[in-house]
Amino acid sequence: MLLRRVLGYGVVGAGLASAGWSLHTNDYDPNSLGIVRLSRSAAAVVDVALTYKRELYYREWDKETPEYKAEKSRVHKIAAEKLLQLICINKGVYIKVGQHIGALEYLLPKEFVQTMKVLHSDAPQNPIEDLYKVIRQDLRCNPEDIFDSFEREPLGTASLAQVHKARLKTGEVVAVKVQHPYVKGNSRVDMKTMELAVNVLARIFPDFKIHWLVEESKKNLPVELDFLNEGRNAEKVAKQFEKYSWLRVPKIYWKYSSSRVLVMEYLEGGHVTDLDYIRRNKIDSFAVANRIGQLYSEMIFRTGFVHSDPHPGNILVRRTPKDSLEIVLLDHGLYANLTDKFRYDYSNLWLSILNVDRKAMRQHSEQLGIKGDLYGLFACMVTGRPWETVMQGLTKVQYSKEEKNTLQSNTSLVLPHISDVLEQVDRQMLLILKTNDLIRGIESTLRTQNRMTAFWVMSKCCVQSSYAEQRAKQSGSGSGSSRILLLRVRERWELFKLNCYYLYLGLINFGFLEALKQVI
Repeated sequence: MLLRRVLGYGVVGAGLASAGWSLHTNDYDPNSLGIVRLSRSAAAVVDVALTYKRELYYREWDKETPEYKAEKSRVHKIAAEKLLQLICINKGVYIKVGQHIGALEYLLPKEFVQTMKVLHSDAPQNPIEDLYKVIRQDLRCNPEDIFDSFEREPLGTASLAQVHKARLKTGEVVAVKVQHPYVKGNSRVDMKTMELAVNVLARIFPDFKIHWLVEESKKNLPVELDFLNEGRNAEKVAKQFEKYSWLRVPKIYWKYSSSRVLVMEYLEGGHVTDLDYIRRNKIDSFAVANRIGQLYSEMIFRTGFVHSDPHPGNILVRRTPKDSLEIVLLDHGLYANLTDKFRYDYSNLWLSILNVDRKAMRQHSEQLGIKGDLYGLFACMVTGRPWETVMQGLTKVQYSKEEKNTLQSNTSLVLPHISDVLEQVDRQMLLILKTNDLIRGIESTLRTQNRMTAFWVMSKCCVQSSYAEQRAKQSGSGSGSSRILLLRVRERWELFKLNCYYLYLGLINFGFLEALKQVI
């Protein structure tokens, strides 16, 4: 009896101590308490569930009628707004998950995607005094001792941090990224809360299976919260792609950086989807799309070190004083590290899709974890195109707005199967799907989806990745140099055929001059 009482008091005492510490580290803000954030989340989940039950599931519908589709869209919009409201109040990790939802344009109902997209450019911000406190704690000196000036209005606000323009005492103009003070302290309880919310929603709506999203967030969040890791990523990718004079990655000022503060070179430019900026500066949108496509194809299929958050706020474009185009790549907190095997299987999957080879599609989908007939849906998710287009040939059917609308309107019909694919697939694929969707979103805004260069560059990278892995296997097995030489000859022949094929496609679709522009 005494032991039980001691244990009970101990649990209560530990809970109170934990709550007290959380309040202390967050300036006695009650929003930092796990019970407050959990209660708010639970209330929102119940509210969303009741909204669907009251507004949509109160009767049996003929799901093919325009009336049902319109009503379902309306309720999706209401639910998305309620979810957005919760995200903006709880902030931090919630915003990160909301941004992820806003990137899954071809995988989730468009009402949720469009509602969450606001979080990519307009996340809630903190007063500058809160950021100064973080700088003092981490760098152990006053901001006034480091900076000559520090602009109060942020350049941008994201889920985990906000960025301000400043000038160092030494005169350099820099961008200062400071982590929101409450994020690290709340991250653990927030992930537990979201895991609970997802489990509850999955019980209410069996089609609602996004455990994969919570699991990925739990794995990636500690990495993203370490700004020193972000600095190392920036330097690594700058080194890997130093051959591209058109790519700029901000220089890191290590002397003024910590796990929650990152000081880097300030680089000006317009967001990659800012069409007014692009037209005003006479920037060729096809050149922009081609360079981004080239960069990401090499990351995914060649180096295996993939920048996994290419939303429009993280990619800038600008003209240099010499009147050439530069791409500025920002926010290096999240990278996918792909294994050689994954890159080999994914390269072969893309080649099978481009060659319209159903047997190979199934085979290489299985290598990536997809079972049975789900390979067709998986191919659609990878390409962002309907199955009919995949079977006609991606390079032969031009992308259209009607195709996008068809794909999104059918999303709800296949949502349970999409969830099955995401539960089965190799975990490395999840960040790639997100990256693919964000890149497609950029191309959609630039109106460059039908450029031949996209498939041409990707096809070359796929071929090079596939043959590189085959040569590595031959070397590992002790095969003679003649076999490796034969593989090199085959690779060159495949690349030659690709160049001829895409030049031919360009000629018949665009004419001679435009074809050269597409593939140069």
